[in-house]
Parts: sequence; structure tokens; C-alpha cells
Amino acid sequence: MELYNTLALLIVIAAVFGYVNHRLLKLPGVIGLMVLALVSSLAAIGLGKLGVDWVLKAGQLVRGIDFHAVLMEVMLSFLLFAGALHVDVGALGRQGLAIGTMATVGILLSTFLIGTAFYYLLPLFGQPIDYIYCLLFGVLISPTDPIAVLGILKAARIDKSLEIRIVGESLFNDGIAVVVFISLFQIAQFGAGQATPAVIGRLFLVEAVGGIGLGAVLGYVAYRALRTIDNYQVEVMITLALVMGGTALATTLHTSGPLAIVVAGLIVGSKGRQLGMSDVTREYLDKFWEILDEILNAVLFVLIGLEMLVLDISRTTLLVGLVAIVLTLVARWVSVGVPLVLLRRFYPFDRQTLRVLTWGGLRGGISVALALSLPESMPRDLIVGVTYVVVIFSIIVQGLSIGPLVKKLGLSTGEAPDDAEH
Repeated sequence: MELYNTLALLIVIAAVFGYVNHRLLKLPGVIGLMVLALVSSLAAIGLGKLGVDWVLKAGQLVRGIDFHAVLMEVMLSFLLFAGALHVDVGALGRQGLAIGTMATVGILLSTFLIGTAFYYLLPLFGQPIDYIYCLLFGVLISPTDPIAVLGILKAARIDKSLEIRIVGESLFNDGIAVVVFISLFQIAQFGAGQATPAVIGRLFLVEAVGGIGLGAVLGYVAYRALRTIDNYQVEVMITLALVMGGTALATTLHTSGPLAIVVAGLIVGSKGRQLGMSDVTREYLDKFWEILDEILNAVLFVLIGLEMLVLDISRTTLLVGLVAIVLTLVARWVSVGVPLVLLRRFYPFDRQTLRVLTWGGLRGGISVALALSLPESMPRDLIVGVTYVVVIFSIIVQGLSIGPLVKKLGLSTGEAPDDAEH
């Protein structure tokens, strides 16, 4: 019953905050929920210092929630599938080289830039840590979060090709980042001698390539099954089984579950929806996954806000976090700009596009979950605190301003540019 009570409490809080946001704040859904959860957490911390009993119990309850397990092992696959289901695969294919390069070369470049800058920055604040831990921070903060990006881009009427590039990169780069994170984690835990290039190469092959291959097989099997029947209840159940069974199978085979589910979702969303479903099934399927997506998004961002109850963010950590915000934005600009310059012959772009890709690279729950997975034997508290500061800034400040930025630069559909700078 403890798990049930925890889930029930999160759903109740999400529903109440969702109502308050819709009636009063009128912010984009995920941002409004997290702002309310943050404010509530800060108020609760103040009451806790006064010794209010129920606040202390609430802190214990939040501390008992394994954020990493909840997001990475339970929620992530559902959220990724719901996002991939509505991606235009044809447009994604036309942007494939740019998306693939940003999701691989971009992640590695960003990891190195942030990790190296972090290594030289921390001694200035009296917090020196080993270079490998700085690289771990670099890789966990580098991926743009598909959950945050998809949730916020819905409200921004962004140019379709640019939206595909941002969403496509977000759907794939978290899987690549997790593989790199695991490799660096092994080096940090066991030493470079145990994590040889051959071991890391094999890990990448099994995790990334294996995940994509598994997703392709599962997606095609689901598509063939959907084509042979016309019963919306069973067809919705097939997609649900695909996500849950596919995630469990990927875990058993030690391949990347996120990459497998993204690929399966793209196949079902293109071939399955177009060729394997009736209009009635398509309508029910879309509504089911839209509702599930909204509920899980609400719970996730409420959880991010409530984590404030149990995080001990010192003044030094806050200052390092503020500097890390600038580092991550600069690294994002470089890691996006370099691949685009290299591919300029195939994908022409201007400075406006680079600005939106940089500012629209939102960090979210995946970064927090990876940081929280670090053991106490590593500089966990510092990394978690700095990660949290960067994520809060990213979702609230960047999330609220990406829409106006898109309009100002003339990249919103049907909008004229405010300035003609190219």
C-alpha cells in the first residue's frame, strides 16, 4: 500500500496544481506544475525549520521515492513512445544526418567542454573534484530532455523543419548520453584499466546499436499485428504491451530501452497509424497516449519540484550552478554549431536557427535522474545540486522564453520576423 499511497499523493498534488495553474497562473502545463511544486517545497522547507510535524513527514515521503528508478525504469518509455508516435518520420529522415550528428558528436563535444570547464572552475569555489567526475557531470547535463522539449514546443508555433530537428535530436540524444554516462561511470568506479576502448566500444554496440535494432524489430512486429485486426481496444493494448514488454526485454538484453522504444514508436506512429489502423482506432490511440502523456508529465514535473524538499543546496552550490548555466549554454551553442557548420552543404542554416536550437535545448528530468543515480562515494551532493539549478533555470526561464524568441526571430509559423538579421 505504501507505493499506492505515494502514487495517489503525487496524482492528487498534480491534479490540484494543474487546476490552480489552469485557473490562475495560465502558464504552459509542465512549467506551471513545476513552479507550484517548487513554491510549495520552499514554503514547506520554511515550515519544516519551524518544526511543523506534517512537513517533516512529507520530506520523509519524498526522500523515500527513488526518482531515478521512477523516471528511468518506469515513466521514460511511456513518455518517449507518446512523443515518437506523432513525429513526422518522412521529415525526420530528411533531417536524419543533422539529427544523428548532433545526438552523437554533439553529446561527446558538449561532455568534454562542460567537463573540462567544470574541472578548472570548481577549485575557484573551493570544491575541486577529479576530472572523471567533471566529465560525468558534463554528460548527464548535455542531453536535451525530450519530455521537457516536447511538452513546451507544443505551445510554441515553431517552423516545422526546425521543430523536427529539435524534437528528433531530443528523442535520440538521451539514449546516447546514457550509454556515454554508463561508460564514464564504469571508469570512475573501477578505473580506466577496467574500462578499455574495447569494453566501451562493445558497450556502445550492444546498448545503442542493439537498442535501435531491437526497436526496429518490435515496431515492425507491432505494425504487422495492427494490420491484421480492426479492434481499437486490442490495438491500444498492443501498443501498451509494446512499450512495457519492449522495455523489459531491452533491460534483459542489456540494450538501450529508450532508443528501442523511440524507434518502435516512430515505426508504429508512421506505418502503423497510416496503414494499420482505421480512423476510429487512430482516434482512440491518439487520445489514450495523449492522456497518459499528460498524466505522467504532470507527475514528473511535480516530482522535480518536490525534490527541493530533500536537496541540500548550499550557497556555494548555488553559485557554481549559476556559472554552470552559462557553461551549459555555451557548450550547447558549440556542440550544435559545429555539426551544423560541418553539414552546412546539406542543411543550410542561419544564426536565428542556431539561437533557437541553443536556447531550445532544455534540460529536464533525465539529467536529474542520472545525477541522483550517483553513489555517495562520489561527489554526489555537489553534482546533484548544480544539476538541479541548471534544470530549474532551463525549464522555467528557457521554457517560458522559447516561444517569444521563436516569434521575435520570425521562425514561428505565420509570423513575420522582428528583425532581418541573418
